[in-house]
Amino acid sequence: MANFTKKLFAPAVLIAAVLFGNTVSAQDYYTNQRGNSLDEKNFRLGLSVNPNIGWYRYNDDSYESSSKMGFSYGLLADLGFAKNYYFSTGLLINSISSKATYPADATKSGPRDLIRLQYVDIPLTVKLKSEENELGRFYGQFGFTTGFKVSGKEKFEGSTKKEDIDGDDLFRLGLQLGGGAEWRLSDNLSLLTGLSFNNGFTRAIKDGKPKTSFVALNVGVFF
Repeated sequence: MANFTKKLFAPAVLIAAVLFGNTVSAQDYYTNQRGNSLDEKNFRLGLSVNPNIGWYRYNDDSYESSSKMGFSYGLLADLGFAKNYYFSTGLLINSISSKATYPADATKSGPRDLIRLQYVDIPLTVKLKSEENELGRFYGQFGFTTGFKVSGKEKFEGSTKKEDIDGDDLFRLGLQLGGGAEWRLSDNLSLLTGLSFNNGFTRAIKDGKPKTSFVALNVGVFF
């Protein structure tokens, strides 16, 4: 009887061990899969508000300008194409402002308290992200921004009325460089903080032929 019990017990233990091992393995597999799906989303949408300091760059020294505050806001999208590599785009309303003084031979001479150009911006950038931990991850960003003008206003010194800018160009192309961090708030929510520099390549206004640049503080939420 004892020998029979031993013979029955040994296969039972072996079968139980195999089943237990397979169960643990399966649990580990699905846990890892679930963890990867949370940590490595291939597509993320977010909202962003970005105060900036902008300035206009004139090639003619007879034009004088200084920086002024502006801002942008809108939708962000990160699309993953490899591990930790993302194509980053979006749709932003961006205002770039400056002060300026035009010489006497300009179309409209005199000092301006405000020159503001507003664009619909579409970023076309690559974002490189570090491995994510319990706090979040760091990122670096490089690429271009394409902008389409929706408004151009200027206000002369001593006046309270804003006027339309004569000869403001429709299209803007800029080079963007930035970096920051995505702070993990939960499995599906991250706080974005960063800094970026955007250098305009194209002429913004016919008079004086300035190009626009700005430095922005980037604050947003990814879902």
